[in-house]
Amino acid sequence: MKKYLLLAISLSCSTLFAQDLSFSIPGKNLYQELPNPAKTPADKWSKVTGEVNVSFASDMVRYPKEQVPDLSSNEWITTVWKGEKVHTQILVWTKKEIQSLTASTGNLTDNKGNSINSSNIKTGFVRYVMTDEFGEGCDKRPPQKYDSSLVEDPIDIVDRIKVIANSVQPVWLSIQVPGDIPAGKYTGTVIINAGKKFELKMTINVSDHILPPPAQWKFDLDLWQNPDPVAKVHGVKLWSDEHYSLMRPYYSMLASAGQKSITTFIIDQPWGPDHVYHRDPAMIKWSKKKDGSWSYDYSVFDRYVEFVMSCGIDKRINCYSMITWDLYFIYFDEVKGDLVSVYAKPGSQAYIDLWEPMISDFTRHLKAKGWFNKTAIAMDERNMESMLAVMALLKKIDPAWKTALAGSYHREIAMDIFDYCVIIGSKFDKDILDARNTAGLPTTYYTACGEKRPNAFSFSPPSENVWIGWYAAAEGFTGYLRWAYNNWTKDVLHDTRYKTWPAGDCYQIYPGPRTSIRFEKYIEGIQDFEKIRILKEQFTKSGNEDNLKKLNEVLSTFTTKELETTPAADMVAKGKALLNGF
Repeated sequence: MKKYLLLAISLSCSTLFAQDLSFSIPGKNLYQELPNPAKTPADKWSKVTGEVNVSFASDMVRYPKEQVPDLSSNEWITTVWKGEKVHTQILVWTKKEIQSLTASTGNLTDNKGNSINSSNIKTGFVRYVMTDEFGEGCDKRPPQKYDSSLVEDPIDIVDRIKVIANSVQPVWLSIQVPGDIPAGKYTGTVIINAGKKFELKMTINVSDHILPPPAQWKFDLDLWQNPDPVAKVHGVKLWSDEHYSLMRPYYSMLASAGQKSITTFIIDQPWGPDHVYHRDPAMIKWSKKKDGSWSYDYSVFDRYVEFVMSCGIDKRINCYSMITWDLYFIYFDEVKGDLVSVYAKPGSQAYIDLWEPMISDFTRHLKAKGWFNKTAIAMDERNMESMLAVMALLKKIDPAWKTALAGSYHREIAMDIFDYCVIIGSKFDKDILDARNTAGLPTTYYTACGEKRPNAFSFSPPSENVWIGWYAAAEGFTGYLRWAYNNWTKDVLHDTRYKTWPAGDCYQIYPGPRTSIRFEKYIEGIQDFEKIRILKEQFTKSGNEDNLKKLNEVLSTFTTKELETTPAADMVAKGKALLNGF
């Protein structure tokens, strides 16, 4: 496609859609997608038999809006564990305009009168957003630099939608299987009403295995949260009662994925001023008084942490950061009557003078709140020299201080960091990995803008988000980290591109809150990780060496090298087939 044509389309539409964005987010108003830069193949649509067609489709595939699908399936059959959340896609493709497309379901029942209530079954229309391509990964990205296209990702919160002629409209179908339901075969239907009603069959085979609720999952999920975009997009004052009320469903949704850590900002703009479209606002107010002493206001920090805990995320508090990316630190200076920004290199006297009084006071405050033991000072991609300087200062104040690092592997300090996350492709030495796992230390990995695959960009294959959970199990990691849960960009519901990173890198969900294919696939991969963990424990306890060997053999294929030649969907399908056979 022509890049310059796409740029013209994007620029002409962004202002129009940005104007009505705030109105569509709080409620369930329908918003319009950006124009499709891809040409609709009229000849192929002219050959479609039937004005409206409906079929089950793969949930591992992003189907183009303008392309005629080659599908014909009116039944979905799947095997699940008790307590598991499962999903699939339904595609509606039409030669005529559909004024009001709806989807509805009833109960799923077995032959003994047991049922999965329809309240556990959700449908949502998958919307199309603008994306780009990997290109150079972490680089400057004017819109004309890379080819762009519309892709499926956000799952909308409207109950009906208009569909234009000669286009595809995906429907996301999700089922939360109760944890206390009897095993058995459950059947039911989903009704697609497109002027004409289409009845599709669902068969859910519930096994005797039980998946515990998300709060009990062992997987260490850490998607960094940012409260400021919620306030900005919804048009409310930061830290107001309205802001907290609006944040609750976003954080509850994250808790339902098994999130373990609360992201807090103990200094303003820990990653510098150009890190994200909105801000990373300080939750602690630093004030340097006229006599040179310091005061720290923890009122926002305390309320925020208590709020996130009330949403179900309460295992850890990670505080960003004692090392900003530009080594500038912002605080209020009473002499100047304004905010100032000072440069301080870790280990220098200026740095110690800045941080020693703060950490001393913060330590006292955290202990008074009963949070000290679950709090860590967190750093992002900082070198070992800086880490050693920070750790020395922390230990001087209190030897029990914990640290967290997402970055390169350093054997020398690997047992001194509490929450250690390495970039994918890095490996802990086996003795260190074993020692950390034995000690119960969070030991995870992450992907960022530099990894083409696996990743969770808006153009990435959805199966790669599932693969992420399998890779963690294969490598002996306890979980996965990603820097951005909700760092929304300017025109978030329409355009996932950003000036610095591949499209979608800044967030995994959408305002509303609207979940996404990417976020749902994270949950699927985490559930698979939990299944693997549970089965391994069972096989080890029972001495079932044959099953343990089969499982380990499949896990051994989940390598980044194998992913270069084998699609993630194929690898995941093979792994799931094995799990379902146990």
